[in-house]
Amino acid sequence: MDIERDLGPQPLGDLLITHELTKHDLVAASTEQITHKMVSRAVRGRRLTPRVMVKIQNALNQAAGTDYGLSALFTYAR
Repeated sequence: MDIERDLGPQPLGDLLITHELTKHDLVAASTEQITHKMVSRAVRGRRLTPRVMVKIQNALNQAAGTDYGLSALFTYAR
């Protein structure tokens, strides 16, 4: 069984636009180690590990002052 790795554009990209944030804003706001590449992959829809998904979620919530769940950011989150 092959796992689909390219899942198309994710809601995270729309949320960045809504909150007028850039990928760099997420990296700068993060207290955990995330990279621009991680954020780019998340927006493009490449499948991420659960740990990286949570780091992206935490960075967005910190930067935007919100409390989004994983399912609001990623279509494949459970």
